[in-house]
Amino acid sequence: MRFFFFGLGYSALATARAILETLDGGAALAGTTRRPAKRDALDPNAISAHLFTGDAPGETLRPDLVRATHVVISTPPGETGDPVLAHHRADLDAATGLEWICYYSTVGVYGDFAGSWIDETAKTKPVNLRSAQRVEAEEAWAAYAAERGVPLLVLRLAGIYGPGRSSFDKLRAGTARRIVKPDQVFNRIHVEDIGRVTALAAAARLGGIFNLADTEPAPPQDVIAHAAGLIGMDPPPEIPFEEAEMTPMARSFYSDNKRVSAKAITQILGIELLHPTYREGLAAILAAEARGQTGA
Repeated sequence: MRFFFFGLGYSALATARAILETLDGGAALAGTTRRPAKRDALDPNAISAHLFTGDAPGETLRPDLVRATHVVISTPPGETGDPVLAHHRADLDAATGLEWICYYSTVGVYGDFAGSWIDETAKTKPVNLRSAQRVEAEEAWAAYAAERGVPLLVLRLAGIYGPGRSSFDKLRAGTARRIVKPDQVFNRIHVEDIGRVTALAAAARLGGIFNLADTEPAPPQDVIAHAAGLIGMDPPPEIPFEEAEMTPMARSFYSDNKRVSAKAITQILGIELLHPTYREGLAAILAAEARGQTGA
């Protein structure tokens, strides 16, 4: 199995680690990053890294891409559509051994359901441009996969957290805020669950659209308070949503209110999440910190 990752970011690197663990080293890994410093920091014996900003074709990636059997896309779309299809469709076409494609999307494509539970049968009704572009990218990849005759797995991810990217980091940096919007909840997903689920799905060449989210969507202020208690800090004061100073992007997240079920993919893979709620996830992060693992 030869994997190619478009976008070696936080989730993709966790997936790469999970693939090596799941397949016991029986996979070759390659992928892209936007920054030369990150490319140079990656171990060339573990992963072959190439530069790709999304604005122009990557100059060195074609040889690895055309040999790929499994391709994972975590690069976000833009105003001109999906950057991979825009700049490297011909290289993908030349990948004659291609067996599987995975696209990381977002639960934001569903829009607002006033706090109700939803699953993959819910219609997409994005409420902002960012999520609308994700729907278009999903459709573009579905068309490409159908044309190639290979399975496409679309993983609609909830809010991603893990070592180095959690409430602990914001609390310690003094940037955590407990913004309260009545009845607002969010799902989350630990990065280790993203990696593990992707690795298992890749081995099974699973296709379809699936949510990947925790089992307990919760108000964000409750998560901050729980994290503060775990590290012996006083939680920051609550701030009413109407009074909070926020960027337009941050405020846009509060326009979606829903509870997302991910039972479908855990059932089809025959697994439980490693971190089914934020409580287990935060505890695992503290344990990782104690072992000196601070994330990507």
